[in-house]
Amino acid sequence: MPATRPNPVPNIVMVMADDHAAHAISSYGSRVNQTPNIDRIASDGMRFDSCFCTNSLCAPSRAAILTGTYNHVNGVRTLSEEFQSDQDTFVTQLGAAGYQSAIVGKWHLGHGPDHDPKGFDYWEVLPGQGDYFDPEFVTESGRARRPGYVTDIITDLSLDWLGARDRERPFCLLVNHKAPHRPWQVDEAHADLYADVSIPEPETWHDDYSHRSTAARAARMTVRRDLSKTDLKVDVPAGLTAEEEASWKYQRYMKDYLRCIASVDDNVGRLLDYLDAEGLTDDTVVVYTSDQGFFLGDHGWYDKRFMYEESLRMPFLIRYPREIAAGSSCDDLAVNVDFAQTVLDLAGVGDYPGMQGRSLRPLLRGEERPDDWRDCVYYRYWEHDSEPHHVWSHYGVRTRTHKLVRYYAAGLGVPGAVDTTMPPEWELFDLVADPRELHSVHDDPAYAAVFADLRSKLAEQQALLGDVPVAEPVSQG
Repeated sequence: MPATRPNPVPNIVMVMADDHAAHAISSYGSRVNQTPNIDRIASDGMRFDSCFCTNSLCAPSRAAILTGTYNHVNGVRTLSEEFQSDQDTFVTQLGAAGYQSAIVGKWHLGHGPDHDPKGFDYWEVLPGQGDYFDPEFVTESGRARRPGYVTDIITDLSLDWLGARDRERPFCLLVNHKAPHRPWQVDEAHADLYADVSIPEPETWHDDYSHRSTAARAARMTVRRDLSKTDLKVDVPAGLTAEEEASWKYQRYMKDYLRCIASVDDNVGRLLDYLDAEGLTDDTVVVYTSDQGFFLGDHGWYDKRFMYEESLRMPFLIRYPREIAAGSSCDDLAVNVDFAQTVLDLAGVGDYPGMQGRSLRPLLRGEERPDDWRDCVYYRYWEHDSEPHHVWSHYGVRTRTHKLVRYYAAGLGVPGAVDTTMPPEWELFDLVADPRELHSVHDDPAYAAVFADLRSKLAEQQALLGDVPVAEPVSQG
């Protein structure tokens, strides 16, 4: 028997981009671009300034968002582990409460009877990462290739489903864009955008990774060295100095990345315009988010994976005129495992046993933060030293003022399989004094008490969430 729901029952539209960093959204104060349609959600609703992912990787984050559970619980710790789709999700709970639902676009959680989307009335999703142009889609009845640009097609299919929906029932629509995922292929409409503009290089562009862990130096995702010909699309001009070549690559990367975002922004506008035209705006919860953050040349990198801020932080914008004050913001700690319970709470549907997040609804209403609200977030990246990025496995906690990271050099998603060739290391950052995370103070005696406190918080979080840490060596580095 479904729980009693509010009247009117809100519709849900969740738009999720892929690798869209918060600092590439103008409502977050971006230095590099403008996103006027995404900003409409922020100006009419709430912007979360301290929202973080639990694992900065596409499939694990998507599994966490759907289930409201951490990756050691939902089973998707790495890109190679497929989602067992008989698990409860917020979509299955909404369906049991009478919602009609659809997902269009990126799924990236595996395919086949055990891994295809379940609980949706309609689904049409990209196989794996999918293509930017003339993409193939997977449906219940088979596969079909659709001509055009993927961001436009995903929106077209979403609008078609909205137009054909049962207008007597509330709906939940997940619009999952492929963009702006690598290799950042651009549609014709935005091909010349930023042609005469120089994108400013980030403050940490020349990071030399001193005063930090070996893991930062070992990563293979620098703009200057690791971007491929596929990423850059053309040959590097001859005669450039090493520094000129690095800057040229940065401009190529960033302009294509931002052009892909411009297409996403245009298509967000199409969705919002549809809701306005249909008189649905007041009764629809609209979310814009991404599966994680992304390095935009920050620390000299592209990609994500690390627990550094640019990768850890997610955009989370939410509009619901019946409850959320326009133009509001929230700096309380939020996590992607909160999204499922938040949606269910707004829909008046109770969350299911085993969910590990918490509804953000009190914060959305502008209420005072509950006394027992979290004081830290827990993170774990499992893909140790995997090709091609070579990022070490690590876990850690972030509070409002500090961050502790443990690089434990364990095998690929296998607790206890320690790689003794890579000694474990700590990083500790004072986010107030060092917001760019350039200098670890884990071995500074002045931070001994902070270090000890955060180590206790890390152990507490692992015990609370049921995650098993790797065995530590007797002499800890």
